[in-house]
Amino acid sequence: MTEQIPVTRTTDHGTAKLMPDVDRERAWLLTVDGAPQSYVDLDDPAHLEFEYARRLGYVLDGVADEGLPLDVLHLGGGALTLPRYVAATRPGSRQDVVEADRGLLELVTEYVPLPRGSGIALHTADARAWLEAAPDDHADVLVADVFGGSRVPAHLTTLAYAREAERVLRPGGVYLANLADAAPFAFLRSQLATFAAVFEELALIAEPGVLRGRRFGNAVLVASHRPLDTTALARRTAADAFPARVEHGAAISEFTGSARPVDDADAVPSPEPPDGAFGIG
Repeated sequence: MTEQIPVTRTTDHGTAKLMPDVDRERAWLLTVDGAPQSYVDLDDPAHLEFEYARRLGYVLDGVADEGLPLDVLHLGGGALTLPRYVAATRPGSRQDVVEADRGLLELVTEYVPLPRGSGIALHTADARAWLEAAPDDHADVLVADVFGGSRVPAHLTTLAYAREAERVLRPGGVYLANLADAAPFAFLRSQLATFAAVFEELALIAEPGVLRGRRFGNAVLVASHRPLDTTALARRTAADAFPARVEHGAAISEFTGSARPVDDADAVPSPEPPDGAFGIG
């Protein structure tokens, strides 16, 4: 086995560092340009260390009956934490991972390799370009966790992008996105308006402190044409070590306010996090 020492490498889009966790024998933390990006435990791929990843995991758990295989498209790869989670909790799933940074994928697969027969296919491409070329009704779930540095790229925030996501999902499919913002939430509100224009059902998962505007933080957007089991989701997120709220229905409309869907010509990236917002140590 490769000796567990920190590895730093300049990749296509930044400086990536893999650091072993002293408390877990085969666990690694991935940072990109100093910001924590992914955490993987090779001995326990169902372990989700980051709060936002657990929230995505809670949604994935409720998309279909326990253990049932799913076809999942991941935009953004990182250390492949969620693809590994789905492979472990839903054996037989077919998954595509689209990551623009080839050097990052090479680093991750060298030091934190995927298990044989994982059913995970890796693609080096721009997320939106790959999505636009994908066939209709391709996936049960689409997970968007794409950050250029520490910001969601502008071209993954628009109405045209949301329509492509809806096209690639099957009729009962679920869209998930990891977003980040702070009060007054211009970015987050615009994303809710954009996806409300395409999908019938929306939910938002975030810590109460973030929703109240007290600090910058992650928010998970869930969109679908089918009713979402927000009661079960709220129960699980509230019981987490870092409790979160699930907003849906009228609360989403109220939060969105007068925000309008985003056109390609007007798109901007998510806001730059304040210093230390996602730091470690």
